[in-house]
Parts: sequence; C-alpha cells; structure tokens
Amino acid sequence: MSPEGNQERETVSHPFAPVYDCRSNILILGTITSPKSRETGFYYGHPQNRMWRVLANVLGEEPPAGREEKQAFLLRNKIAMWDVLKRCEISRADDSSIRSPVPNDLSPIFQKAPIRAVFTTGRRATRLYEQYSMGKSVLLPPIYLPSTSPANCRLSPEALAEEYRVILPYLER
Repeated sequence: MSPEGNQERETVSHPFAPVYDCRSNILILGTITSPKSRETGFYYGHPQNRMWRVLANVLGEEPPAGREEKQAFLLRNKIAMWDVLKRCEISRADDSSIRSPVPNDLSPIFQKAPIRAVFTTGRRATRLYEQYSMGKSVLLPPIYLPSTSPANCRLSPEALAEEYRVILPYLER
C-alpha cells in the first residue's frame, strides 16, 4: 500500500494511436486508458462504461460493438478520440491517483483535422489538458463533459446524453 492508503501505482504508457482523419471536427479526450480498455484494446472498453451508448443516443445511432465498429462510428461522425496523457503513474483507473504525467503531443491531430472543439471527459482530464496542452500545441479551450465511467453514478444515462448533446453544433452533419 502507498502512504495515501491507495493501491500501488503502476507506470502506464498509452497503448493506442489516436482515432481521427481529415474530416474530424471535434476531439474527445480522456485522461489515459483504463486497465479494462487496455485489455479490450480500445477506448472506453469497460462494459459498464457508458461512452458508446451515450454517443449513440446523442447521434441517433445504435451503439457500436467491437474495435473496428467503434472506430468507424467515430470517423463517420467526424469525432476524433484520444487521451491527454501519453504516460503516467496511476493506481488502477483512479484519475485522482495520477502522478508524473507526460502529455501526448496533440499537434498531429490539429495539423490534419479541422478540429472545431475539444471536449474533455472528467475534471482530471480537463485540468491536465489545461496544464499541459493549452497554448503549446493547442489553442482551443476544453469543454468539460462528465465522465461516462461506471464510477460516476450520479448521472443517469439520460442525463449524460443531455450533457453530451453540446457536441452537436460542432459536428458538420
């Protein structure tokens, strides 16, 4: 156990490339992939994470299943996805335990894609983005979205979808 009483931290390096193409209008950023996402091989991979159901609800589609379907869903809807951090020390998926963060270089996304807005999922992702990315490779301020993690049970799926509707004006559909 660490002095704070948490699980021991491990150093985690981001295992996935960002998802984007030359049509991506928005960028959704988490902090860093969770253990379950690393296990399943794609973003928001925990079966109880509500990201895919929420996005599907907002966009009027069926939730995608599997890595290829999720990637196609994002690109078809002009959504880029990645995480703020390239590497950090973290205890499981507890963003509050993050230490020694190393940010991803977001500039390749902004050089290729016409990103109109950056959305950060959760308070920690927002703070890390502001601290490490704003004014360096990126000039767009973050727009906070609540976490879709199963740990964030204060919002119902319907309330989450309502919060996520803020992405719609930025998508040229």
